[in-house]
Amino acid sequence: MINLTPHDITLRTPAGDVTYPPSGQLARVSTIATPTGVMVAGVSVIRNTYGPVTGLVRDGSGVPLPCIVSGMVLAALPPGTANVFAPATGTTAIRKDGQVIAVTELVAA
Repeated sequence: MINLTPHDITLRTPAGDVTYPPSGQLARVSTIATPTGVMVAGVSVIRNTYGPVTGLVRDGSGVPLPCIVSGMVLAALPPGTANVFAPATGTTAIRKDGQVIAVTELVAA
C-alpha cells in the first residue's frame, strides 16, 4: 500500500498496528471556487467543485496501484475507482488529544 499523503497513516488491525509512512509522492486535487452571490455574516459564500486528481501511481494499464489518499482526494474520484482508499476518520478512528492516531477502517472510492 502506497501512502500518497504527507503524514504517517496507522491502521489498527487485530494483529496490531501497521504504519504506512509517506511515500514522498502526493495525490492532490484542485478545487474550483465559484461565487454563489450569497452573503452570510458579511462574507461571500462560494461553492467548491473538484478538478482532476493528480499524483496517483498507476500500473501499465492505467489502474491505480493500492494506495492511501486524503478524504478530499478520494471524494474527487469516480465512485468505484479501484485500489484507492482514505482513512476512515469518523467515529471508529482512534484519537489522542483530539488528533487521529490510528484508524480501524478504510474508505473506498
